[in-house]
Amino acid sequence: MVNRHVVGAHYGLKDWLVQRVTAIYMALFTVFFAVRLLCLPEFEPFAWHELFSSQLIRFLGFLFVLSLCYHAWIGVRDIWMDYVKPVGVRLALHMVTLFLLVGCAGWAVHILWGL
Repeated sequence: MVNRHVVGAHYGLKDWLVQRVTAIYMALFTVFFAVRLLCLPEFEPFAWHELFSSQLIRFLGFLFVLSLCYHAWIGVRDIWMDYVKPVGVRLALHMVTLFLLVGCAGWAVHILWGL
């Protein structure tokens, strides 16, 4: 009889499912946002401001940014875990990736809503 010792963080199914759910949400939001853009009377700054003043668009856009960052985190983290073997280098790459994604999320919120 072979005893299998499972090692690792056991992300597997949960992260696979999270990536699929975030991808579906991002696709649906992209279609929803494209329809909203096509319904604008004209593409001018006032119309864009009015579009983003809606609390629904702000909330759904914020969820989009969070979904994008979490989706990217899972993908890049898996790349680092699969291809970078030295633990110190992998940890450093994880930290750089995390800081970049948090910074990009903050920057996106600042650009889109002027917070």
